[in-house]
Amino acid sequence: MEILLRYLHFISVITLSGTLIAEFFLLKSSLEKKEIRLLGQIDAVYGISALILLGVGLTLWLGGYGKPTEFYSENPTFHLKLGLFVLIGLISIYPTVFFIKNGKGDATDIVKIPSLVHWSLRAELILLALIPLFAGLMAKGIRIF
Repeated sequence: MEILLRYLHFISVITLSGTLIAEFFLLKSSLEKKEIRLLGQIDAVYGISALILLGVGLTLWLGGYGKPTEFYSENPTFHLKLGLFVLIGLISIYPTVFFIKNGKGDATDIVKIPSLVHWSLRAELILLALIPLFAGLMAKGIRIF
């Protein structure tokens, strides 16, 4: 069971990263509504992968698989890693709402994309890039503070 959970955790990390990178590269200063709908679909996969990642991660943490629960619970590096994940989720709310609201209507209508959507995706990518570093430190039992 543990190996299946770890596999699912790994696949959801790859899916989450891939969809976020796809959103970043598909985003332009203005888009047709059909392109915004596509971004919305990619964003939905991103959200589903984030929920799977969170659910599997919590199961691995609290379910007693692998290392004892205390290993994670008492490790500030783990809490920083989890906090970054939550922060990424909060930052992703604005682009998600924008894609949902602006994907409706005539497919060929042009919509100017707010700079906050661009900056949100950039921030998410930067924070996401830090999580594997903290995961590696955490796995080795290194506490950053």
